[in-house]
Amino acid sequence: MRTFVLVPGAGGDQWYWSRVVPLLERRGHRAVAVTLPTGDEGAGLEEYAAAVVDAAPDGPVTLVAQSMGAYAASMAATRLDVVDLVLVNAMVPAPGETPGEWWDAVGQEDAAARHAAAEGRPPEFDPMGDFFHDVPAEVVEEAMRRGEPRQAERPFGDPWPLERWPEVPTRGLAGADDRLFPAELQQRVARERLGLALTVVPGGHLLALAQPEAVADFLQGSGGPAAQPRELAQREDHLDGDLEELRDP
Repeated sequence: MRTFVLVPGAGGDQWYWSRVVPLLERRGHRAVAVTLPTGDEGAGLEEYAAAVVDAAPDGPVTLVAQSMGAYAASMAATRLDVVDLVLVNAMVPAPGETPGEWWDAVGQEDAAARHAAAEGRPPEFDPMGDFFHDVPAEVVEEAMRRGEPRQAERPFGDPWPLERWPEVPTRGLAGADDRLFPAELQQRVARERLGLALTVVPGGHLLALAQPEAVADFLQGSGGPAAQPRELAQREDHLDGDLEELRDP
C-alpha cells in the first residue's frame, strides 16, 4: 500500500481529486486530498505548504501536485518523508520566481495562443472552454453546482523560497489537450528546469476530472522516467553562460 497526498491547483479545492481518490482506494492505497486556504487573503505560499504538511499522514508519502499546487507541494516536500513527487499539468518554479511571474517567464501566453491557432480556436481565454472542454457533462454540472472556489491574490506575489528542487525523485504528467499549459510548453519547462521528460496522456488541464483512470494508473505505476533533482540555480547559470557564448562567439 502507498499513501498519496493530492494537492490541488489554484482554488485549492480537494474536490478536484474526487474521481481519483476512490480509484486509488479500490486498488488498496491511501489517498488524502488536501484543501488549500485559497480563500484567505492573508495566506501565502508558506501557509499553503503548511496546509499540505498538516494534511499528510505520518510515514512515507507520494506528493502529487496539480498546476499551481507544485509551488506548495515542492515546499512541503522538504518537510515530509516523500518517496517521490508527481507533477500534473504543473507550474515548475524557478528560485525566487512568484506564481504571478511564472506565466511571462515561461511564455505561457504565446504558447497558449499558438496552440489555439493550431486548433482553429480564438486566442482569448475562455474559462469554460479552456478548463472543461473534455470533462464529462455530469462532472461539469457538479462543478457548477459547487460554484467557483475563491482564490486570493496573495500567493501570486510570493517568491518560491527554495534554492533548488527538493531532493526527491520527480515524475510528471501532461495533458496532450491542455489549453492553458500546452503540452509542448510543459515539456520544455520541465526539461529546462528539472531535466525531466514528462509523460503525455490524452486530456486537458483538469486531468483528474477528465481522465481519472489515466491519472490513477500513472500514480500507481512507475509512470515514466523519474528525474533526480538538480540545483536549479546552477542550471540557470549554465543557461546564462550558453546565452553569453551565443551573443559573443
